[in-house]
Amino acid sequence: MSATNRNLYPPHFGPDHRDFMITRTLDAPRELVFSAWSDPNRLRRWWGPKGCTIGFCNMDLRPGGQLLYSLRMPDGQEMWGKFVYREILPPDRLVFVNSFSDPHGNVTRAPFNPKWPLEILMTLTLGQQFNLTTLSLIGQPLNPTAEELELFESMLDSLHEGFSATFDQLQAYLKTLHPQ
Repeated sequence: MSATNRNLYPPHFGPDHRDFMITRTLDAPRELVFSAWSDPNRLRRWWGPKGCTIGFCNMDLRPGGQLLYSLRMPDGQEMWGKFVYREILPPDRLVFVNSFSDPHGNVTRAPFNPKWPLEILMTLTLGQQFNLTTLSLIGQPLNPTAEELELFESMLDSLHEGFSATFDQLQAYLKTLHPQ
């Protein structure tokens, strides 16, 4: 393999690997959308599956810092998750590793399937044209086993559906901050 082709695929991905990707245009300025991701008091108002509420939410927004949060599901079940921030470029980009965790921030297996990848590298980019913001989110499993990667790829439609509903909540929340 030549030096120019060597970095086409990170070592844990092959040429057939499919990432998760979703794009949404939001009717709000980019700075406000970035704030909805970077302010824990705003994030807790919209983040998570439809019908869930965020209880605990502690954010240390810096490279190497983390967001640790709890989600209460409609059936009363509580789940924990965390982001470990890698890159923060306001108001353009956030890069973080997303995982399920325990209340102490230790990475745990997903409650819905133990074969889900332990960590997903998420890249959020925000672009603005006039007063509209285009949000793009890309997710890539970090160092997945073949079994984890197969499960991740089999659930791309489900992920898209879930994030679509979450971004519906984000748009509704943004409208409360930026009425038309």
